[in-house]
Amino acid sequence: MAGRSPDTPDSNDPPPAATSGAGLPPSPPREKTPEGADGAQSAPSEGKAPEAPEPSDSAEAPEPAEAAPTEPSGPAGSKSSESTESVEPPEPAEAAPTEPSGPAGSKSSESTESVEPPAPTEPVKPTESARSTESSEPAGPKPSESAEAPESAGPNSSVESVEVPEPAGPKAPEPTEPTQPTPSESAEPTEPAEPTKPTEATSTEPPAPPAPSEPPAPEPEPPTEPARPGPRNAARSAGEGADAPAEKAAEPPTSQAVTPVAVQTTPDTTRSPIALLAELTGEAVPVRARIRALAPRVWGAVVAFVALVLLIVQMVRPLPEPVVGLDRAVSSFTVPGGGFAVPWPAEGQGAVAVVGSGVVGTFGTQRPVPTASIAKIMTAYVILRDHPLGRDEQGPRIPVDAQAVADGKAEDESRVEGLREGETFSEQDMLRMLMIPSGNNIARLLARWDTHSSDVTVFAARMNQAAKDLGMRNTTYTDPSGLDRGTVSTAVDQLVLAEQVMRYDAFRVVVAQPDADIPGLGRIYNNNSPLLMAGLSVRGIKTGSNTPAGGTLSWAAYKTVDGADRLILGAMLGQHVTGPDPNGANSLALVLNNSKKVIAAVRDALTSAVAVRKGQVVGHVDDGLGHRAPVVATADLTVVGVPGQKLTVTPRGVRGHVPRTAKAGTVLGELTTGTGATARRVPIALAADLVGPSFWTRLTRFG
Repeated sequence: MAGRSPDTPDSNDPPPAATSGAGLPPSPPREKTPEGADGAQSAPSEGKAPEAPEPSDSAEAPEPAEAAPTEPSGPAGSKSSESTESVEPPEPAEAAPTEPSGPAGSKSSESTESVEPPAPTEPVKPTESARSTESSEPAGPKPSESAEAPESAGPNSSVESVEVPEPAGPKAPEPTEPTQPTPSESAEPTEPAEPTKPTEATSTEPPAPPAPSEPPAPEPEPPTEPARPGPRNAARSAGEGADAPAEKAAEPPTSQAVTPVAVQTTPDTTRSPIALLAELTGEAVPVRARIRALAPRVWGAVVAFVALVLLIVQMVRPLPEPVVGLDRAVSSFTVPGGGFAVPWPAEGQGAVAVVGSGVVGTFGTQRPVPTASIAKIMTAYVILRDHPLGRDEQGPRIPVDAQAVADGKAEDESRVEGLREGETFSEQDMLRMLMIPSGNNIARLLARWDTHSSDVTVFAARMNQAAKDLGMRNTTYTDPSGLDRGTVSTAVDQLVLAEQVMRYDAFRVVVAQPDADIPGLGRIYNNNSPLLMAGLSVRGIKTGSNTPAGGTLSWAAYKTVDGADRLILGAMLGQHVTGPDPNGANSLALVLNNSKKVIAAVRDALTSAVAVRKGQVVGHVDDGLGHRAPVVATADLTVVGVPGQKLTVTPRGVRGHVPRTAKAGTVLGELTTGTGATARRVPIALAADLVGPSFWTRLTRFG
């Protein structure tokens, strides 16, 4: 039930006292109207035509509301007719009548309408359009769900019947339409009293919130001037009857309640804070403030630019070259079996090496000393270099000149006798006469033949150049035979020369012979026969002896290890006997004896060992960016040496040829022990894929 205003009279209260104006009869007593089934009282009429409520566009039933009374506007001493419409609400409600505001001495008559109670229906939930319509309805009386007919009317009141649309749901019983009274024609029209402000109806339900997407309610139109009462108006009201409510319903409302709509505003993010500050204050912003405001943006742009430049630089600058590094654990290898001591003599100097494994050992001070006839090894090397021969090839014919015949008659030096001027011998026979009996006159003859000059110092210059090319830093040649004491060398340098000259097949065949038959000359004998016949597999190379040099020897011996012949090379210089030594003959016997002891000991101790096994990690490929790929040996690296001999293992053929990306198994080079053609070698390959640097690695690299 709607609450009752304190100023609203109850239906059981006595009527208020009539007020009288000057010359106006007192108004009749107020009639008590019967209450309807819902207990609502009819509102008094002010004598003007009631305004029809704004119809709802929605098909839903409007919410029930209390009917707001209108103020009387009829002439003094007369009552204007009024029709009241009510809808059947879901709950009974009381209509609060307003106090009369007519002229003094008169009270406006009122007509009432009664509504039969409808059958209980289930309330229908209003839709969004209905809520919007309700929020925009003007303040004033709202139509009831069923039309009401007044039970009684005064003599001067006109009652109108209003038809309203039926709501959805069960149909309510139709009320009986009362008889319309005839308006009084004797009433003289008078000036209507000035209407007072109508009282707004009190709503029991809070207004529905407006839909966010609906537009705001239209602006209310200005209220129309109320119609003046008169005979014509009264007759028109009486004549139109039930058609009047329909026409009034189509008229626009005189007043509408405007529902406030909350407008959500968003901040203007397109304008800078400086511009907003200037607009708010109406003053120009100082330059310093502008700079401070722009500083974060400027610094942000600078940082972004620097980051972009760094990114480009890191991406385009060249990558470091990958390199192969050998682990220190395999960079050297010591042959197991304990230590080995070479039986060196007490004086002089010497060196022993196993071809492919390196130097076994040395003794004495390696300083240049006279070489005697082992200088002829360099002479043979230069001749074979300039005039190569195959193993069984004889080579060009070399004539004997007069100087060779004369030198063959000299005493106190080794020589080949019986030569005749103009006689020719093959290059191979000339090499035999040079190396086996150690003919000094043949050495000088070959020098003149090679240089086409009678000056032997020209050939000596070629010998020195060859020594320099081979790395014999402590060797100097002044003549091709070694008779001159100015021809000097060391045992280590002679090992280098021996390894190189033993690569020539024709030379190895010559120096391995203890004697030889020379056509047209006869048999010649080798000074190295004691060693060649000692059963130590000695195959050369050359003896030397004279008073300044004493006894000298460069030798070559073989031993079969693991099914292969291993070449052992040695040199011994500065062997001098005490006592008489004519032309160094006794010193020659001494050097042969000392060398035999060394050859025998080294051959007995020579063995093999596996320095690196197949699949063993021997190093890594470093790409220079923190990534390392393992490198392994693809086969066993077997070395030959004596116990305790320290060997060097080095990678070969890999520097500058390492790819940036490669699959596992890619051969990168080889591991090598020793030097020269007889060095031991095995391939090395990647054990895992070698991948290129990632984007993040290239971006974050330094250096």
